[in-house]
Amino acid sequence: MSCLSKVKQPDAQGRIQHVTPESAGWGYVGFDAYLLKKGQTLSLDSGSKELCLVLVAGLASVKTSKADFPNIGKRMSPFERTPPYSVYVPDNDRVDVVAESDLELAVCSAPGKGSLPARLIAPEDVGVEQRGKGNNKRLVHNILPDDKPADSLLVVEVYTDEGNTSSYPSHKHDQENSEQETYLEETYYHRFNPERGFAMQRVYTDDRSLDECMAAYNRDVVTVPRGYHPVATIAGYDNYYLNVMAGPVRLWKFTWEEDHAWVNSAEYPRAE
Repeated sequence: MSCLSKVKQPDAQGRIQHVTPESAGWGYVGFDAYLLKKGQTLSLDSGSKELCLVLVAGLASVKTSKADFPNIGKRMSPFERTPPYSVYVPDNDRVDVVAESDLELAVCSAPGKGSLPARLIAPEDVGVEQRGKGNNKRLVHNILPDDKPADSLLVVEVYTDEGNTSSYPSHKHDQENSEQETYLEETYYHRFNPERGFAMQRVYTDDRSLDECMAAYNRDVVTVPRGYHPVATIAGYDNYYLNVMAGPVRLWKFTWEEDHAWVNSAEYPRAE
């Protein structure tokens, strides 16, 4: 089963990506992306899933059965590098989205327990941090980290400048009942500036029973069922990706691949 889901032409609902636990061959994470025209509406039933709707680009009004969030959104491109507006929707709820401009909408999903109300996640609620050094720098927007309430979902945006790596040094989070790791499935929704760019992403395990290297283009999705999953950008093209993670325990614990962990140390960047 390939770890790469190529972008599709919008269907009648505007959907361009549709990753389900069944299609990915796993148990927790779902991901959909939509391109809606101004005035277009989208209605979703969350069913047994909790949802996090991320306004990747554009403006919208979002209404659930018990909450109303009219006229939200600010950035018209993810490459404005400002945190997005998002809406958390619990399971067994309904959500209606009206595109107040052309809208790029991500719908992140994972099992829900009905323990939380719908809520707006405004830009000021998003943690912003710089990670890494040398050619391994990235900007991170923590939309739904493990210290903010949700039943299963973890959601984060990452920006990587041209020529840099991210999700690196290689790390993994695929072990249950481990002191060092949590089992978390993960999707990467890739965007590029300029849009014709691409990045290289590798998904691989220690024993190489999974070892896939792929070119992810604009609006492609890479699925990570297990193993390491570094990203390398190409000169001339800045990269954005939206990550969704979920598993049996809502905690992000991972281990570095031993061979490359030195990139975190004072030995890197190497002296000229």
